[in-house]
Amino acid sequence: MKTYFYFLLCVIASSSMYSQDACEDANSDLIYAYSHIKSAYDSNNISHLKHYANRSFEAFERSKEKLTKCGCDTAYNLAYDGAELLAKVEKAKTYEDGRFYVKKARDIGKKSIIELDKCTASSNDTEADELAILQNEQQQLKQQQDILKAKEAQIKMKLAEQKEKELVLKKKQLIVEYENTMVSKVKIFNQVLEICDCNHDNAIKEVNNSEAIATKTIKDIKAFYLNQLKNLTTTYLTQLNTCTP
Repeated sequence: MKTYFYFLLCVIASSSMYSQDACEDANSDLIYAYSHIKSAYDSNNISHLKHYANRSFEAFERSKEKLTKCGCDTAYNLAYDGAELLAKVEKAKTYEDGRFYVKKARDIGKKSIIELDKCTASSNDTEADELAILQNEQQQLKQQQDILKAKEAQIKMKLAEQKEKELVLKKKQLIVEYENTMVSKVKIFNQVLEICDCNHDNAIKEVNNSEAIATKTIKDIKAFYLNQLKNLTTTYLTQLNTCTP
C-alpha cells in the first residue's frame, strides 16, 4: 500500500512538474509574441509590420501545443485567435489593413498572458509577468540598438574605404597631369635647343617617379613636381646660356 501510494505520489508530482514546465514555456512564447506584435504595431512601414507580425505569429503557434499540455483553455483560445489574425497580415495589401489585424492581435496577446497567469499563479505573479514583458522589451531594444551600432560601424568603414579610393584616384589623375606637363616641357626645351643649334649632345630628359611618388600626400606630390619643373627649367636655361651662335 505504501509502495503504491509512493508511486502515485511520484506520478502526480511528475505530471505537475511537466504541466508547470509547459506553462512556463508557453508563457515565454506568449510574452515573446506580445513583444513582437507591439513592435509590429509601432512599425512605420508595411515591411517591418509584416516582419514583426510574422515573428509574433510563429510564437503564438509554438505556444498552442504547450498551452494544451498546460491545460489553460482560455489562453489557448486567445493564442489561436491571435495566430489567425496575424496570418492575415502577410496577405494585407496596405499598411492600414495590416495594422488593423495587428491591433486586434495585440489586445489578444495581452489577454492571453493574463489568462495564462490566472491558470498558473497568484495575483503577485501578474506583476512578475508585466516585469518580464518589460524586461523582454528592454532586451529587444538593446538588440536593436546593437544592430544599429553594427550597421553604423559598417557604414563608417565603407565611407572610409570610399574616401581612400577617391584619394588614390585623385593622386593618379594629378600625377598623370604633371607627367604630361613634364613630357611637354622637355619636348619644347629640346626643340628650342635644337633650333638654336646649341651643343645638344645630351638631350634634356624627365625623371619618371610616378610609382614612388604615388604613396605621398597630395601636398608632397605637388611639391615634388614643382621641384622637377624648376630643375628642368634650370637645366634648359643653363644649356641655352652656354649656347654659341
